[in-house]
This record gives sequence, structure tokens and C-alpha cells, in this order.
Amino acid sequence: MRHSRPMIRLLAVGLLAVAVLGTSGCKWFRKGSELYAASPENRPLEVPPDLDRPDTSGAMQLPETGTVTRSTMPAAGTAQPNGFAVAGEVDAVFARVGEVLAATQGLTVVNRAQLLGTYDVDYGDAKFLVRVTRTDTGAYVSAVDPRGLPAAGEPPQRLIAALRAALAGG
Repeated sequence: MRHSRPMIRLLAVGLLAVAVLGTSGCKWFRKGSELYAASPENRPLEVPPDLDRPDTSGAMQLPETGTVTRSTMPAAGTAQPNGFAVAGEVDAVFARVGEVLAATQGLTVVNRAQLLGTYDVDYGDAKFLVRVTRTDTGAYVSAVDPRGLPAAGEPPQRLIAALRAALAGG
């Protein structure tokens, strides 16, 4: 048992010596590079890093002329086929819209997202969103397709007309 300990130590010292020699840059373990052995005139051209990529310095700049304006919702009382304005707090209007949707025959609320102000509905043969958004004077209730464009067709217009009648009276 005592003879094996010096042997293990000797083996460990040998492995350590090989590791040091292998990583120290000993010529036996170094690979030669023929690429840089030639004269500087014959070496390959080195391209600076900023010349091999396109210039993107102006990619995120806003145009100097013109202004960015906020889109506005139609004013209260303006008749739109896919939306209308309602006076009141957005959360209260969202809750009232949910009550009317729950009471509507032939309508299924697939999903609702109060933070987004949307109800995902199936009505008739159409699938669309009923969206409640904040305006300066209250809320705006509209029917939009999943892309955010006004929902087209008779079912969204019929539902918006029913919502307009129910929310105007309550």
C-alpha cells in the first residue's frame, strides 16, 4: 500500500509537467502558420471591422420634417358602422359590454382580456374582437378583426348596433 502512494505522486507530477509543457507554447506542441510566414506584401488583405458591415447609423432616426401625431377616435355621437363612443370610465364600460354580450342570443365569448380591453367573440358565422378603448371623453366600443382592422360583414355591424342601443339606455 505504501509503494502505491509514491507511484501516484510521481504519476501526478508527470501529468502536471505534460500539461504545463502542452500549454506553455513548447515548439513540439505548437502548430505552425504558413499564412503569416510570407512577406507582408504576400499576406492576405485584412479588412477593418467597420468596412465589412453596412452603415446603420441613420436607421433609427426620425425624419426631421413632419410630426408624429396621436390618432383620435371618432367623437361621441358620430355614427360609425363598427364602433361608437360611450361616456364613462373604461373599466365600467368594459363590464357593461360583457353583461350585454353574455345576454346576446347566438353569441359566444371565447376569451376576454380586460387589460387589453377586448372580448374575442363568435357571433353568427363571424369571429372578431369587441374592443373597448379609452378616449378623451370616455370609451370607444368597436368591432375589429384579429389584425386590428375594422371588422367587416353583417354580424359585427349587427352586434355593434345592439351594444350601442343597450349602452345608450343604461
